[in-house]
Amino acid sequence: MKIGYARVSTDEQSDKAQIDELTAVGCEKIYQEKRSGKSKHRPQLERMCEVLREGDVVVVQRLDRLGRSLKDLIELLDGFKAKKIQFVSICESIDTTTAVGELAFHVIGSIAQFERRLISERTKSGLAAARARGRKGDRKEKLSKSDVKKAKAMLLDPEVTKSEVARHFSVSRPTLNRALSRAY
Repeated sequence: MKIGYARVSTDEQSDKAQIDELTAVGCEKIYQEKRSGKSKHRPQLERMCEVLREGDVVVVQRLDRLGRSLKDLIELLDGFKAKKIQFVSICESIDTTTAVGELAFHVIGSIAQFERRLISERTKSGLAAARARGRKGDRKEKLSKSDVKKAKAMLLDPEVTKSEVARHFSVSRPTLNRALSRAY
């Protein structure tokens, strides 16, 4: 069964062009989403993924309608492949039901993997350079040792609450609690 997925970012946008194109290529069911691609919660996409069965074909007008990022797109497509579900993107001419489409999919996946490795290498290199300059790599504490001592002294007064002490130091109560628990 051919199943379409159409997404627009806001309620004001129209998904009519996407739906027309998905209908024209033979989609029997079309899931419509009116949410930003950045939103992690996309109920129609989740609903579609729940009903997909082996042999189904997911069709989108453009790749960016399906995934927020290349990483998310690859994860989604890997899930399709594991369930033996084919994928078609009309604009990019990707069709995993064909050998050429499968190759295009793998090229995109390889580029994504390459990008992840580059990011990892740059991160490691940056951390090594920072360590060489004397940086430990930890986040700077929001409360200094003297602030923690002052906070403890303030809390000796039964009239003073932790919330008041946290406000005094412009930190959240959980941050104050962590600082107090780390103090010797």
